[in-house]
Amino acid sequence: MIKEPKRSIGKTLVTFISKSGSTFFFLFMLCFLVFNFASCSTEKGNPDRFKTGVFEIPAGNGYGKTRVTRIDSLQIEEYDKIISVSNDSIVREKKIKQIDTLYIEWKNNFFYSLKMKSPKKELDKDILYVQITKITANSYDFSVKIGFSKYLTEGTLTKIE
Repeated sequence: MIKEPKRSIGKTLVTFISKSGSTFFFLFMLCFLVFNFASCSTEKGNPDRFKTGVFEIPAGNGYGKTRVTRIDSLQIEEYDKIISVSNDSIVREKKIKQIDTLYIEWKNNFFYSLKMKSPKKELDKDILYVQITKITANSYDFSVKIGFSKYLTEGTLTKIE
């Protein structure tokens, strides 16, 4: 018994097409494959839509809801910083409106860095490294690392405009 050498799928397909003379079949399969691959890219998995616009980050520990506006290479963050103020025996919370402007630099679709435009403290001089970890229809989850420290925090950013 003589064994035929194994052929690749491409060679087998070419042999089939040339033997059957079915150009129609070949064109049909080619169109099917192109359509199939083109329909694979969905808006849900594409983070490009988060590179510009207006977004929100929910309130966190010591901070109110943050409104983020991205224009070109700038990110403007508006939020209320919540501090405790005590007078004699009364403790109350005070909200201080904050606006920070940062430079945003996208390394790829799932990673970007933020640098404070006008740092007020030494900690503000460190670059923030942001990794997008999960994308949904109108938001993404992210993790942030400050500079080369071990500090890591997570959050969710939702597009509102």
